[in-house]
Amino acid sequence: MGTEPEPVVVVGAGPVGLSAALALRARGLPVTVLEAEPEDRERPGSRAIYVHGATLQTLERNRPGLGQTLAERGLVWPTRRTFWHGKEVFSRTYSAPGGTGGLPHFISMPQVWTEEELLEACLEAAVEVVWERPVQRVKTSEDAVTLKTEPGDIWEAEYVVGADGAESIVRKQIGAEFEGDRSKNHFVITDVREHPDNPRPNERIFHYGHPDIGGRHVLLVPFSGGWRVDLQCRPSDDPDRLSRKDVVSEWVGATLGERYADRVEWISTYQFLQVTADSFIDEHRRVLLAGEAAHLFAPFGARGMNSGIADAEAAASAIAIAQRAKQDGVARRAVQQFAAERETAAEWNKNAAGQALRHMQAVGPVLKTKQRLAAAVAPFYEPAGKWLDEAPYGPRGGPPIVTGEKY
Repeated sequence: MGTEPEPVVVVGAGPVGLSAALALRARGLPVTVLEAEPEDRERPGSRAIYVHGATLQTLERNRPGLGQTLAERGLVWPTRRTFWHGKEVFSRTYSAPGGTGGLPHFISMPQVWTEEELLEACLEAAVEVVWERPVQRVKTSEDAVTLKTEPGDIWEAEYVVGADGAESIVRKQIGAEFEGDRSKNHFVITDVREHPDNPRPNERIFHYGHPDIGGRHVLLVPFSGGWRVDLQCRPSDDPDRLSRKDVVSEWVGATLGERYADRVEWISTYQFLQVTADSFIDEHRRVLLAGEAAHLFAPFGARGMNSGIADAEAAASAIAIAQRAKQDGVARRAVQQFAAERETAAEWNKNAAGQALRHMQAVGPVLKTKQRLAAAVAPFYEPAGKWLDEAPYGPRGGPPIVTGEKY
């Protein structure tokens, strides 16, 4: 904060905001991060546990050694298994973790660990993080952005990255609005501590219609130190009852094993939003939205944090170009190109997660019949089992490359 505008201010010190700060420093730009919460904040729950290999590579480029550090802390589970009403229809074990550049194809670890490593890397890279500074007002002009925080501080910045989460004040202040819908089913998600004396194998397991929990779908995913268990409620279910500690212990015991029934650490209930902001930038091309400030997806395929870090990388690149531009038109075009690319990516990810969600909910008689037939022939025809295994996570690949401009 001072008389001269800061080159860049990032709002939000979650994984996306910290990644944006690192990417900006890698491009030689000073950056300040404003975070609403205190430095000793508590971050309950494992949340975004799945880190894509592409994300590890992005972080490694921007801070050499960071991707490797995350890979060393994270877990790579080698086996995928899928069951249909208690009968295994697919299983595959990989002898190597895959990936490129010495980094695995993915890791599985609590989001708070990712944030710890990102914060340490930011501090080493001379990123200034200012805690307990919730932003209240954002005003943009042709030349700069003015931020007012709750304590009354005024910050001037040439560019701002809004990475302040689903309830983003930055998004609301620039007049951008979420568009989309919400899942009909509720989901109950819980973290369970690994059993130290009798741990389970590191296997990702998906159950279509688990016979011991009333035929509901359930996903079991290991991460460093524990398990994520996701239960899909039926439309007629009472999610408040299914998320009670005693009831959660029952279905955790039925899925992970009785020895895990008393190891539940965190419980949350969701109806997943499938929304994107109608614009990722302000009218003056000075504010760029990233992560959950810009979009919310159902978690299938782990598109939330990973696409948010891709947003952060793209925002940093656009700002670096804009900062060095000799002409205003070049600066505006760089920011507009960021918006066109990341809005397209967000729409693709939203549709991909939505496709996975529809599969999970077996929307329509055609899909229900296709799933039943695939389960029936899976013992004799491996592609059918593979489809049942992969479909709950949505299509593979990535969003299309933007060749034209929306703006």
